[in-house]
Amino acid sequence: MQAVKPMEIGVMFWAGKDPAQTLAELTAMGIRCGQMGVAGDYVLAGEAAKWKAAAESAGFTIVTVFAAYNGESYADIPTVQQTVGFIPPATRAEREGRTLEISDFAAELGVPGIATHIGFVPEDHSDPDYKAVREMVRRVCDHAAGHHQTFALETGQEPAATLLHFFEDAARPNLRINFDPANMILYGTGDPIEALGVLAAHVITVHCKDGDWPPKDQPGALGTERPLGQGSVGMERFIAQLRKIGYQGPLSIEREGQDPAQRLIDIRMAVGLLQRLTA
Repeated sequence: MQAVKPMEIGVMFWAGKDPAQTLAELTAMGIRCGQMGVAGDYVLAGEAAKWKAAAESAGFTIVTVFAAYNGESYADIPTVQQTVGFIPPATRAEREGRTLEISDFAAELGVPGIATHIGFVPEDHSDPDYKAVREMVRRVCDHAAGHHQTFALETGQEPAATLLHFFEDAARPNLRINFDPANMILYGTGDPIEALGVLAAHVITVHCKDGDWPPKDQPGALGTERPLGQGSVGMERFIAQLRKIGYQGPLSIEREGQDPAQRLIDIRMAVGLLQRLTA
C-alpha cells in the first residue's frame, strides 16, 4: 500500500459490499486512504485477500481496521454503557477473541493498526470492571504487538483526563488514540479542542466528524451528528489544533446515520471543506 501523506484526506468506511465497488466509490472522490470498519457479524475468512487485491488495484491505503461487535447499540447513553465495547462483562470473552481475529485479519491486509470503542471507562480505578478492561486491553496490545500493530481506542465516552489516566495505567507502548472530536460533543464529555491538547501524545489517527451537544432537557440522550462543518466542533479550530500538536496522520471523514446516497453527498462536501482548510 502507498504511503499516506500527513493530513491527507481519507474516509471511514465499512466492509461488506464488494471491495472493488466500495473503493471505486471512494477513489472517484479523490480519496486514496481510509479506515475500514468491520461489523461483528462480518465473516473474516477469505476476505483479507479480496480486500488486499482491491486496495492494491485501486491505489488505496487502509490505515486502520476498526472492530465493532455483535449486540452493540448507540441508541442513547445508558444503552451505550450497557452494550458497547469491553465494559459489559457477559460479552468480554467473545469480544476479546473477535478483536484478536481483527488483529490477525489486519495483519493479512498489511494494515499497521487496529482500533475500537472499549466503552465507558470507569473513573474509579478500583472498580472491578476498570481492572478487567485494563487487563483485556493489555492482552490485545500484546497480541497486536506481535504483528507490529498499534491498538487505538476511540475517544468520546469519557472525559480526556479519565482516558489519559487509563493509558498511563495500561502502560503499553503500542496503545494509541483515534481522536473523534464529535464524540466528545455527542456524549457531552468535554470540549474536543481542549481534549485533543490533553491527549496529543497518544493520538495516532483522527476522525473528521461533526455534531451538536445533547439536549439539556433529555437526560441520557446523545447529541446529534451533523454534516462536517455544520455542527459544534469548529473544524477550523480542530485543524489548527492538529497542526499545533504536530499531527502527521490522515484526516478520516466519518459520516454515519444517513442513507447511502446522502452519505456520499455529505462526504463529498466534507472533502471540499477539508481541502479548503488544509490548503
